[in-house]
Amino acid sequence: MVVVAHHRTDSLTAHTARRAAARLEAAGYRIDVLDLHAEGFDPRMNVSDQPDWGDREKAYSDETHAHMRRILAADVVVAVFPVYWQHLPAILKGWIDRVWNYGFAYGRSKPRLAGKRMLWLGLAGATAADPVVEGMRTLLETNLSEGIAYYCGFSHSTVGLLTDAEERPQRFDEDGTLLIGDAVAGPERDSQYADLDRRAGEFVERFLAAELVTA
Repeated sequence: MVVVAHHRTDSLTAHTARRAAARLEAAGYRIDVLDLHAEGFDPRMNVSDQPDWGDREKAYSDETHAHMRRILAADVVVAVFPVYWQHLPAILKGWIDRVWNYGFAYGRSKPRLAGKRMLWLGLAGATAADPVVEGMRTLLETNLSEGIAYYCGFSHSTVGLLTDAEERPQRFDEDGTLLIGDAVAGPERDSQYADLDRRAGEFVERFLAAELVTA
C-alpha cells in the first residue's frame, strides 16, 4: 500500500510516490495506491471514529472500516509526504488518527497489524548540510517508527528523509537566520532532482533488502 499525502498530483511528493510504487511493483508486489486528497479523505476526527476506551470492538464509520480493510490486505505500507513543521501533514496525521484506531491498530495483546512493515518517505525543503536536519531525522524516527509503527505492532519501520526537495535552497546559519537561495534552473535543477530520485530509490531498495534478510 502506497499512501500519498499531497494535494497536487504534479507535486514532487506525488512523483516520488509513483516512482516508489513502480520499484515495489518491479520487486513483485501488487500495489494499492491510496491518494488521500484524490479520494477525498477527511482527516478530521468525528464522533463515529472517536475511540471508546471501554469498547475496543466499537464499529467505526464505513469510510474508516474500508481503509482498515485496505491496510489489513497489505504486507507493506509506504507513506510518501512533505515534511511540515518537522512532522506529517494534517491529512496523513488525520488518516492515522481515524483509521489506525483503538481496537484495530492498538489496544489488543496481539495487534492486528503485527508483522507488517512500514516505510516513511518524507520530503523536506532543508538542504542536506543544514544543522536542523539531524534533529528532524531523529524527531521523525521517534514519532513515526517508535510512536506509531512499533506501537501498532509493525515488525520493521524505516524513515527516509529526502532533503533538498525545494527549488530554492534554504538553511539556517550559525546565528539561526533562515537563508533562502536563488531558485536552481537548467542542468543544476535536473541534477538536483535526479539525485533526489536516486536517494528515494535507495531508501526503497534498502527497505526491500532488509525485508529479505528478516523474512
